[in-house]
Amino acid sequence: MPSSIPPCPAVLADRFNTLRYDPAKQAVVLLDRRKYPFATEYVACRTVEEVAQAVEDMVVQGGPPLAYAAGLGMVLSEPTATAYRRAADRLLATRPTADDLHHVIPAALERALAALAAGEDARNAVLSYVNAEIERGNQVSRACGQYAADLLADGDRVLTHCFAGAALCWMLWIARSQGKRIHLYPTETRPYLQGARLTSQSAVEMGIPCTLVTDGMPAHLMSQGLIDKFICAADRITLDGHITNKVGTFQIALAAHYHRLPFYVLGYDGPDPQTPAAGGITIEWRNGREVLYLAGQRTAVEGIDALYPAFDITPPHLISGIVTDRGVFPAHRVGTYWEGDRPGRE
Repeated sequence: MPSSIPPCPAVLADRFNTLRYDPAKQAVVLLDRRKYPFATEYVACRTVEEVAQAVEDMVVQGGPPLAYAAGLGMVLSEPTATAYRRAADRLLATRPTADDLHHVIPAALERALAALAAGEDARNAVLSYVNAEIERGNQVSRACGQYAADLLADGDRVLTHCFAGAALCWMLWIARSQGKRIHLYPTETRPYLQGARLTSQSAVEMGIPCTLVTDGMPAHLMSQGLIDKFICAADRITLDGHITNKVGTFQIALAAHYHRLPFYVLGYDGPDPQTPAAGGITIEWRNGREVLYLAGQRTAVEGIDALYPAFDITPPHLISGIVTDRGVFPAHRVGTYWEGDRPGRE
């Protein structure tokens, strides 16, 4: 990244700000994203089960962060082969859709078992690996953000859905550093309001103009000429260019396609090499009761049910480009990201 770009002031741009292993407490410490930014509280998890529950209960959110948190959870395991395997199984079962979890945990387990076999400190081996992955993820985010910033024009009004993570922060910050005036339009993102809280707070921290909209507004705003681009992230990208993201992404992509507006995906370190097509994606269905509440307050009448598929799948023909740390790929050709050696991803 050019040295002329100052450090990004958004707290969520650096994962080490939000999750870490504290050796003094012998705990995994996680920023509670359910409460941030109205309260900056950290949850200390001292067992594998507590980390697993924190991931399931949305204390930590987003594909890479939840994978890093789970990876740090492996440090809390008893240092035996049986315990490490049991910990890996429990942590892998927490969230089925995002692919990062399914790369970090097997790799952490491999390092733990190798260290045990060599008579070395398995906990240190796991911690060293996960911390290196967090740092690599930070570097990937900055590179992805740089390529995405180059796609923005001065004056762009950018719609986003859910919280697109550290790459979104870097995209906006780099564009601002380039002198581009960008106005962000985040959807509020029911039921956890990631757009109303996480995306909007990051925009405030960076001095990016931000106008919140409800989840049902994007098509109308596009029809009125109020949006120039739609940009989001993805919890999983297939080799043939399908993307999985927060539920609601598909319908916004349809609206953008209808209005002939560009839709770019912040794809971080590319597609999942183990998921060739959309049929290989497991969509997480969360408890429908979560839809009946908002910030702990029930907003729906008693006596009804609710559904909550947490993600949906958008096909490649609706996507203008997938932005990665290696550049921008046409969605149907994103599988070429894996041509040649790719360090770090396992």
